[in-house]
Order: sequence, then C-alpha cells, then structure tokens
Amino acid sequence: MSSKHVLSSLTHASDDTEFFTPMPSAYEPGKTKYVVVLGTVMSGLGKGIFSSSLAKIFKDKGLSVSPIKLEGYLNRDSGTLNPHRHGEVFVLDDGVECDMDLGTYERMLNMDLSRLNFTTSGQIFSSVLDKERQGKYLGRDVQMIPHVTGEVKLRLRELAVATEADVVFVEIGGTVGDVENAYYIEAVREMAFEEGRENFCFVALTYIVEPKILGEQKSKPAQMNLKQLNAAGIHPSIIACRASGPVAKKVREKIALFSNVPMEDVFSMHDSDSVYVVPEMLRGAGIDSTVLKMLGLTDRTDIKAEEGARKIWANYIARFRSAANPIKIGIIGKYTAVRDSYASIIQSVEHAGAYLGAKVQLEWVDSTDLNDDNAGQQLDSLHGVIVPGGFGFRGVDGKLACIRYAREHGVPYLGLCYGMQIAVIEFARNVCGFTHANSTEIELDCPEPVIDLLPDQKKIEGLGGNMRLGGFDVAITENTRAYSLFGNREHIRLRFRHRYEVNPDYIEKLESHGLVFSGRSPVAPIMQILELSPDKHPFFMATQAHPELTSRPLDPQPMFLGFIRAALQRSGVDASAIPTLEMNDTPHHQSSDTAAPRA
Repeated sequence: MSSKHVLSSLTHASDDTEFFTPMPSAYEPGKTKYVVVLGTVMSGLGKGIFSSSLAKIFKDKGLSVSPIKLEGYLNRDSGTLNPHRHGEVFVLDDGVECDMDLGTYERMLNMDLSRLNFTTSGQIFSSVLDKERQGKYLGRDVQMIPHVTGEVKLRLRELAVATEADVVFVEIGGTVGDVENAYYIEAVREMAFEEGRENFCFVALTYIVEPKILGEQKSKPAQMNLKQLNAAGIHPSIIACRASGPVAKKVREKIALFSNVPMEDVFSMHDSDSVYVVPEMLRGAGIDSTVLKMLGLTDRTDIKAEEGARKIWANYIARFRSAANPIKIGIIGKYTAVRDSYASIIQSVEHAGAYLGAKVQLEWVDSTDLNDDNAGQQLDSLHGVIVPGGFGFRGVDGKLACIRYAREHGVPYLGLCYGMQIAVIEFARNVCGFTHANSTEIELDCPEPVIDLLPDQKKIEGLGGNMRLGGFDVAITENTRAYSLFGNREHIRLRFRHRYEVNPDYIEKLESHGLVFSGRSPVAPIMQILELSPDKHPFFMATQAHPELTSRPLDPQPMFLGFIRAALQRSGVDASAIPTLEMNDTPHHQSSDTAAPRA
C-alpha cells in the first residue's frame, strides 16, 4: 500500500483497518517537510545546537521553520526538575516551563516559541487517556501502537498547520535505546512511511570517544548505536560526529561503511569556541545543500537573503572573537557544579560581551562557601557579580554576604529573580535597620517579611505550574537607569518565573532609604526592577524577571549590556573606548519573529 493511500485511509482505527492517522483538518500531506534529529551513545551531545543551526540556515534562505522538542520523561513540563539533573528550566513567553534546548532555538532563530514547540511523554499519555475516557477510540483497546504513536504524529502535524512551516525540525531528547524514547522513534518512522521519504530527513548525532590511554579516536560505540538505530527502522541520511577535536577521515570512513551513509554526509561537529559558529560549520560541510536536495527545497531558497543574513551573523562572530578587554564576572549560586543550570546567563553574558568588546571570563562561586568574613577575599578581584534565580534557603547567607560586599564596595551587581529578593532582604537589614527582615520562603513566620508570597499564590497548593510564569509587561519609571537602558521606553516586556515578591507594606520604607523601584507591574503592586541611583553605585540593579531568557546574539539584553559596560569600567577601560548602548542597534524590546500560531 502506498504512503498516499495510508494518509487517505480512515483517521481512526476500526475493525476494517489498522491504520491510525489522526490528522488536523487543514493539514496538507507533503506541504511541510520534516528534519528529525536523534542522539546515540550519550545524551548532551548538542542535538539542539545542530538542529537549531540547520534551522537557522534554512531560515536565512527564506524558508519558514518551526522546531519541536520531544522529551521522554513523564513530567507534564520541566517546572519541577532539579537543575542538577536536567539543566536550567527555560520559560516561554506563554508561560510554558520547558527544556533548555528551547532557549537554544529561540536564540539561534530569533523566534519566540510557544507550547506547541515542546512535548513530553506526560503530555502525550495524558492526552491519550483523556481521549480514551471520552470514547474517541471507538471501543478499541488503547495501545502504544497505533494510539500513542498516533498522538505524537498529531502533535507534529498540528505544529505544521499552526505555524505554516516549510520545515519542522523534530528533536528527540535522550538517546536511541532509552526505553522512554522508543515510541517517539516508532512514531517518526511511521510518519516517514505515511508522508513519503522525500518529505523526511533523519540526522543522527553520535560520539567519537578518545581514551587518553590510547591517544586515538575510536568509533566502535558509535557503530553499535547506529546499528541499533537502523534496527528501529530509522536509516539516517546524515551523521554528525561529536568530538573534542576534528574527527579523523579514517574514523568517518569507518562510520560511513557501517551505517550505509555516504562519506560526504558524515560530518565532524567538533568542539568550538561558540555554539554560534556551528551554522557556518554546517555550510562548510555542505550539509544544508544535502538536506535541501533530499527534501526538494533547493528551488525555494533565496540566495540574496542568505548572503545578507550570513554577513550579519559573521559580524557577530568577528566581534566575539576580537573582544580584547578581559573582565572577570562571578556567578554566585548553589548549582555552580552544573554549568547547564545557568545556560541562558552564560549566553547572555557572551552576547553583551561581544557587543561591547569584552572578553568575559566567568568565575563560579558556590554561595554555600561564602560569608561576611571571606566575601572580600573571594569577590574583590571580580569586575562584576551576578546572583541568579533559585529556590529555598540553602546558600542564602552566602548570597547576602555577596550582595552586601558588592553594594558597599561599588562592585557592579546584577540580581536575577531570587537575586532581587535577596537584594531587598540585604538592603532592608543593613540600610533600613530591619534586622529581622527575611522572606517567608526562608522563614515562614519571620517578623519582618519584606518578601512574601504573591497574593494569588497563597491559595494554590503543589509545585508544578503554579508560579507567575511567562511574559508580562513592565512599566518603567522615567529618569532611572532602567529607563535609559531600555531606550527611554515607558513599557517593556520581560519573562517571569516566581511565587514571591516584594511585600507592598515595605515598599515606601525601602524607597525612603534610597532603594529605587524603577520597574513595576502596570496592573498590580508588584515590583519588577530595582536599582541604586548612579550617584550611589556604579551599577546596582536587580529584577524579579529572568532577562537572560530573552537575550539574543544579535540583540543583547539591555540589563546585561549595562552590567558588562560597568564591569569594563571597573576593570580600567575608559568609558569613551566602550561602544555606546544604542538601542537602535539592539532592538531587544521590539518583537521578534514568532513560531506561535498565525492568525
């Protein structure tokens, strides 16, 4: 039976057919192409980096693209995941808590994604069970095949319809062989059969080991895992080989031989100084041309548009690599052992550093090791400190010591989410004289709760999805540092993920001692940005938001720009030698492209 016949068959399994192909009403088979990226050997190889880089190239060529990440875990979303286990939780503008790879897609593509771009097994199984209760499977016994795999296929086709994408990039989390990924792999195999192989391209990322004791690259783990992928019915058209250095020709030949993939399509994706150089690595290897030919899209590309986009991107890479002014920035947190916990902060610092010519060296400081006695010893050599988001009481004393030292000694400070709450507590204790000031998250019955639960949160129980999540408008006060950084705009939009806020009962008291709340919610008494005036501190700002989530390579986040600029001046760089913060050059606060449903 042909693929076309399968798609024209019944969309619900019955006694007459075993085909189960739930289809959005507006879906046109063959209109959208699919690139599926899978991992082998080990997780964390950079599937999201490869997928987003190839998607960026296609976007540069004038094609419409939309990514989706398929996660195998049973959580409904990433909101309750410990950063030690799964890296940072990335928050989309519509409030979805998702995998950090969605941040990679947003930054690389300069697109705001939506809940349609992220799926977990928890979402898939919940949807299937809801439909079973509603009798939508016509009395059939509900099985992994065809019902669960059918739900996965439906998600992919719904995304294609909603975003009108020319190409949907599908990233399957984890690795081939993971039990939780088996039905995802089966679903894309079925879908390639239904749509026709000319509409699908499979890419496998693998890892080339190089044991120090041997001193040479070995491909055996890659060979075995690629065979496992073939056994699942997936025959990749492209293999990207991850390694610390360029993968030797001999190794790539062996991979090609054992996987039936042409040598020219076995690509060395070795470590580089920035993830943003990967698009040019792919172009240089001809991967983009190969995929375009496979999918029949070559005639639909815009060469002139691509040339312009490449020049702009190359300028960013040049600025990043030519940055000559070294500065040390401290990240003060309790997840510093796992760098992925702060992935978006790392990227935001890079974006601002490239724009301002700063060669940033990050210093990781575990807040549990800090106190008032050793803060100066650990922080004095830094040119700026960032206290990122977090939850709970562990490491709070160290963060308080850090903030006090930065405030009293003129060290540029940027507080993010929890970093703003702790800054308020420190200021209340050491400037306002509220010696018992605290957060009710840390001390439930504290006598001076300068940080307390949001009113709407007090009646909610449980952890998952109950915070103030996603994009919200912020009203900016005129004649403040925030007002200047955001291009003298009275309203901006930032992303949030928090339960607690500055207690409104203490706002007037804090302000009377010199704390400036320069950003507020337009519709509620929620303080969203604070600062000390320039005559009191070279740069002291904090925000209840997560500005790192919206920084882009070509569009650095303004608060990070201001922070890095202040750090450069602390390092001794003359202000006149630092590029000015021209918001016309970095229109961060203007809308970017979107992969959300189109009207």
